[in-house]
Parts: sequence; structure tokens; C-alpha cells
Amino acid sequence: MKTRHWDRIGNGGVRFTELGFGAAPIGNLYRAISDDQAHATLSRAWDLGVRYFDTAPLYGLGLSETRVNRFLRDKPRDDYVLSTKVGRLLRRCEPGEKRDCIGKFFEVPARKEVYDYTHDGVMRSVEFSLERLGVDSIDILFAHDLDIFNHGSQEALDAKLDEFMAGGYKALLSLRDQGVIKAFGAGVNEWQPCQSMAERGDFDLFLLAGRYTLLEQQALESFLPLAVQRGIGIIIGGPYNSGVLATGAKPGAFYNYDPAPQHILDRVARIDAVCKRHGVRMVDAAFQFPLCHPAVVSVIPGGQGVAEVEANLDAARASIPSALWAELKADGLMRDDAPVPA
Repeated sequence: MKTRHWDRIGNGGVRFTELGFGAAPIGNLYRAISDDQAHATLSRAWDLGVRYFDTAPLYGLGLSETRVNRFLRDKPRDDYVLSTKVGRLLRRCEPGEKRDCIGKFFEVPARKEVYDYTHDGVMRSVEFSLERLGVDSIDILFAHDLDIFNHGSQEALDAKLDEFMAGGYKALLSLRDQGVIKAFGAGVNEWQPCQSMAERGDFDLFLLAGRYTLLEQQALESFLPLAVQRGIGIIIGGPYNSGVLATGAKPGAFYNYDPAPQHILDRVARIDAVCKRHGVRMVDAAFQFPLCHPAVVSVIPGGQGVAEVEANLDAARASIPSALWAELKADGLMRDDAPVPA
């Protein structure tokens, strides 16, 4: 498994495997799986060389972190990199109260999510995650979902960003500077808030989900150049844009967690046609494309079963001819300034 070493502030940094494991699916995302299935999936990823694992309290309303706990229990702590997220606390549902994330996570604890980006809220979140994960330390903490997608409007997002920068950000900065964590940043579905935070504070890493992919590269306009300038590492989540770059433009394909609209299906079909002309699976090109950017340190597609984990490794190892990237650019399906291998 190829690795990339990141060290922005001279504290030894983090060595990421280029293929990481996004642990939302083992939190019963879209369908329920058993504890044993989740464990087998994580174990297969480990056997194939994956050593970076990312989770969050949101994923399965705590279930993902507890399943990662079981898996990591017998692993030497220095042998893997672990990240989780802050910004949401989970509270027990009152009798008769419906839990959150119905229709997204299945057969999970009855919990309500409470956004809290304050100093105390972040510190409480870290404490709870340490307990659910059963570890003594977490390498990376990401402020979760500081974006319009989750908060509904720019005004609401701005209020949450202000809350975070006045409180939670200072908590994370202190934890890093004390050596409690190695790095911190934010896990976000939009690049614009990442740029705003990078301009306002001393951030190390951003986990950017779905916004720098074979399908869309607007983050090249200003955010990714800023990341290179600042030495900020980028972890790419959602490299298949919720599935459409893996399944192709078939009916029911998902984009941004919802059924893909027609204009997305049309564009994906054109990308797929170019890939086929070069004898390349589109999913392979989709995985490898973000890794061409100098700021990117890891790509973390999810996996809900052993077969999906193995397919991700196949994508990481596939050979991509340079002519494929050239044709995608010539056809206007990729930005001219997108880094690709020579």
C-alpha cells in the first residue's frame, strides 16, 4: 500500500495510506449490516494494507465508532492513523421521541444529534469519542459539517462558523499544540467553508467530501491553491460522488446522497465513454484522479462489505494511461488546470 507523509508544523506529522477507510457505511448507512460483517470488512481492509481509518459520532449515531472500537482493540496503536469528528453531541431520545437520521442510518441507537461547536462542546465530544472508540488517543479531529448543506443557509452557516472559531477552534488548537492530537481541521461537503476557515485560522487538514472528483473540480479555483501555499493536507471523501462514478449513469444512481439529476447522468455517461475508449474502468479513474493533486494525502471511499474494500484496492492499483486525462480535458470534461500525471 502506497503512503504519503504529511508534516506541516514539524511535529512528526502523519503517514497516510493513499487508500483510507471511510467508516460511515459500517454505521449502517442506507442498510443494516451485522457487527460481524462490519468487523470482517474492517479486517479485510487491514489485511490489504489500509492503515488510515476515519469515523464520526454521526455515523450510525455512535455505532460506527463502537464497531471501530472492536476492530482496533488488538491493533498496536502506532500501526494506524485514526480520525474522528467534533461538532455534534448525541443525546438519548426521550420516550416517544423519534431519533435522527431515519431513512439514512438503519438499526442504530435512538439518539438525537445536537450541533455544538463551542469550546466545551468540542471537548465533551472528544471525551465521548474516546470512550466509544476505546482508545487512549486520536490522531486527527475534524469539525464536522460546517457547510450550507447541513445548516441550510449562508446566514446559519456563518453563525456556526463564528461559534466554532470563537470556541471549538481554540480547543482543537490547544489540543494540537499540547501534543494531544497530531492535527486538526474540518470535514465538510463544500470547499468554500474550507477556504474561509483556512483564511481565518491555523488549520492542518481538511476532509473534503465529493467536491474534488472526476466529476467536479471547482475547488481548483482558489481553495486547493491556498492549501498548497499553506501546506494544508487534503483528504478526499466521496471520490465517487455518492456512487454515480462507480455505478455509471444508470437509473437510480446516487449523486450527493440523492438520486442523480439528468444533467449529472449525462456528464457521467460522457466521462464513462472516454474511459471505455481507453480500456479503463471509470471507477478506477475516479479513485486515482484526486491523488494527482499535490495537496491530497489520502482518498477514503466507504466500504460496507469485503467486496467493496477489495474493489477500492483494485481501483488504487489500476493503470491509467495519460491519454485518458488528455482526452477528458480536450472534451471539456475536466478542467485544464487539474493536475494529472505527465
